Amino acid sequence: MTPHIQGFFDEITFTVTYLVSEPQSRRAVIIDPVLDYEPKGARTSTHSADTVLAAIREKNLAVEWILETHAHADHLSASAYFKERLGANVAIGEHIGDVQKVFRPIFNATDVSGDGSEFDRLLKDGDELQVGAMAVEILYTPGHTPGCVSFRIGENIFVGDTVFMPDYGTARTDFPGGNAQHLYRSIKRIFSFPDETALWMCHDYKPPDRDHYAWRSTVGDQRKSNIHIHDGISEEAFVEMRRGRDKTLTKPVLLLPSIQVNIRAGKMPPPEADGHVYLKLPVNRI
Repeated sequence: MTPHIQGFFDEITFTVTYLVSEPQSRRAVIIDPVLDYEPKGARTSTHSADTVLAAIREKNLAVEWILETHAHADHLSASAYFKERLGANVAIGEHIGDVQKVFRPIFNATDVSGDGSEFDRLLKDGDELQVGAMAVEILYTPGHTPGCVSFRIGENIFVGDTVFMPDYGTARTDFPGGNAQHLYRSIKRIFSFPDETALWMCHDYKPPDRDHYAWRSTVGDQRKSNIHIHDGISEEAFVEMRRGRDKTLTKPVLLLPSIQVNIRAGKMPPPEADGHVYLKLPVNRI
């Protein structure tokens, strides 16, 4: 069974939302959906999500799962919006509770469980979701965060933020709970699949010498030419590089609003006494 894969690129956050369907049954999953957010005015919109919805309706698909590779720090998730519109369940890796416990006190988010119960299903390494004739295998791939997972569907792996296109490298590991050693081992696990296995990125930041965005590579491409972790790079060398590079990086623009929404499975914080929803800016906490 060869799945149909359609990527929707959001150039504002450099994020790819995937719609993956099984052609015979027309059953599908959505991976890493984006909710539009304009930070200067603190306003949300659903243009990106509605584009995906239009494709779902055009193809007459039944979406069974909304899958998150991790609690993103660079875009707000549209998971709750899709769940409301489509009735599909939202799933994420089982270690999301560890991420919630880190950020709950930073935002004084007393409504956040710390056990991941905001999500409909917590996914373990080796779990499998059956979507028509399409099997979605869960691979635990921590490092960028302690809760990251990747999704293997046939000869395709949706890698989240483990690796980027070969000319851009690998994900940062300086967020709370991130670990460069774990990231190296997670990437090596992905690289253990056959060279022809397609790897689908969650982001593409397009280095200056490339004139187009891209979000598909292969295990073979990555092993040969990833600028951070091609064949021959030792764990020690990778960790040294990654830690040094991370010290030079600024925080993502949408880190603070994104985390508050994404640890709640794409829901906004509960309204306060005046009936309004607020996203908090914890001064000097991160």
